[in-house]
Amino acid sequence: MALLFDPTELARYGGLTLVARNVVEGFLTGIHRSPFKGFSVEFAEHRQYYPGDEIRHLDWRLLAKTDRYYIKEYEEETNLKAYLVIDASGSMGYKGKQKLSKFQYAQQVAASMAYLMLAQLDAVGLVTHDTRVTGIVPPKTSSKHLLHLLRTLEGMTPGGETALAPIWHSIAGQHLKRRGMVILLSDCFDKVDDLARALQHLKHRNHDVLLFHILAPEEVEFPFKNPTKFRNLEVNGQEITTDARRLREEYLKNFEEYRQTLKRKADDLQVDYVMLRTDDPVDRALGAYLARRNLK
Repeated sequence: MALLFDPTELARYGGLTLVARNVVEGFLTGIHRSPFKGFSVEFAEHRQYYPGDEIRHLDWRLLAKTDRYYIKEYEEETNLKAYLVIDASGSMGYKGKQKLSKFQYAQQVAASMAYLMLAQLDAVGLVTHDTRVTGIVPPKTSSKHLLHLLRTLEGMTPGGETALAPIWHSIAGQHLKRRGMVILLSDCFDKVDDLARALQHLKHRNHDVLLFHILAPEEVEFPFKNPTKFRNLEVNGQEITTDARRLREEYLKNFEEYRQTLKRKADDLQVDYVMLRTDDPVDRALGAYLARRNLK
């Protein structure tokens, strides 16, 4: 797989480009096929019939056997079209004691995914949001498009509130008109059932969905022991000081229950769920996921 990008041009975007190149070229060493597959014209699978579906796609033989309505789905004849959807809300700006904030980590993951997919001549686009969709870069396949994506990524800063589920519903229903791969990068701070319904909406639109759940180690481990001030990064002036030691056991229980429930619901929907911690180097964490996916 040739990486047809001008090194001189890419050098202008040193940080993101270096990470992306290291991740992708490290992964591609010894690998001869992509972990992401394009589409071809052939039968893919059955799914349940929904009102509004075209009757001509009904599987009449299966109806006769099961007395249930199923639609036959076919893959389109096109290269993969991917959409990177990045949560740019205030909570993504949390950094803790790490070198990268959650948002900076998401930027590096997004840059790496864009680099990989454009290298295999797939189309990649970008959607950013907080409480609303704040920017859309339509998918393209040209090598110059990578520069545009990197420029857009590096110009972004997190801030403001968000309600993830309504945004994902909006993206599924209004902004992504053609099927493709939707790569969500977020800390997923919303009600799990609401997130699951939004993921289901994306799947109902026939998208292949990948969810990168990006977390700081402090959110996973809650290492705070002394009276600690917690500040809401999405609402100015909202903060509370409390005895963190007394909260730790209940917090860890609730957090792990929430994360495992989200993962289980994603698995049930055949959504790839990947938790990424900001203290884990991007090349190692993302490379490990790509290697696992390549074996599927």
